[in-house]
Amino acid sequence: MAGQSGGAGEAVITPLRSEGGHRRYSRYQLRIAARARELVDQGTPNEAACRIIVLEDPCEEAQRINAEYRRAAEAAKPPAAA
Repeated sequence: MAGQSGGAGEAVITPLRSEGGHRRYSRYQLRIAARARELVDQGTPNEAACRIIVLEDPCEEAQRINAEYRRAAEAAKPPAAA
């Protein structure tokens, strides 16, 4: 998956390089690679797996932000009168 096209000419995973030229992947990039492998192992073509990952990632982030807003809104509610 590293360096492969994510559909619109973008790489799904582009690692940093050490001074010696070795690829250095972040934990986040490794998680994305594991998800790509999971999709491909299930029979999803590489290009489709890349598109799925590119769409899933922002969706997960939006869900995380929404959950934070919900928790903050619940915490800010005044207690119900008994």
